[in-house]
Amino acid sequence: MGGIRVTGLLMGSTSLDIKAGSVTKTIPVTVKSRNLLSYGPASGNGLTATVNSDGSLHVTGTPTRQWSGLSWTFHIPVQETMILRTSVFISGLSFSVKFLDAKGEPLGGQLVSNGAAMAAPDGTVSLRLDLLSSEATPTMKNVDLKVQLESGNTAHEWMRPGGF
Repeated sequence: MGGIRVTGLLMGSTSLDIKAGSVTKTIPVTVKSRNLLSYGPASGNGLTATVNSDGSLHVTGTPTRQWSGLSWTFHIPVQETMILRTSVFISGLSFSVKFLDAKGEPLGGQLVSNGAAMAAPDGTVSLRLDLLSSEATPTMKNVDLKVQLESGNTAHEWMRPGGF
């Protein structure tokens, strides 16, 4: 089965003109975001995350222990290669995206912040974004983070997630 894929570079509304012979059809297109993440306010394990007006995350608090933190689970938006990037390195915080099956169990492999691109394993139905403390003795955090998950193997300039 064939299809057309349109990738938007900027958020907003535009149109797509399709021409077949002498017939032209204009189709409205809304570009939500190339950022596939879906997150919202969360708190737990000593951390609190809020969403800034620009769509970035504001994280405060002191994690309760190493490898604890916050998680967001959402339906996988694409079944293809993806890459995860953060705007800045924050000492003591680790971002990753895990691939989950229909039971919510990890399928193996994960995308790590500023690491290599990876294809979603067969059977992936959802993703889990983890923001965890990587410090043996966690320290206070008060940071703004721009995290982006996008399809393909090339990271682009940050764009707010489309779910806002």
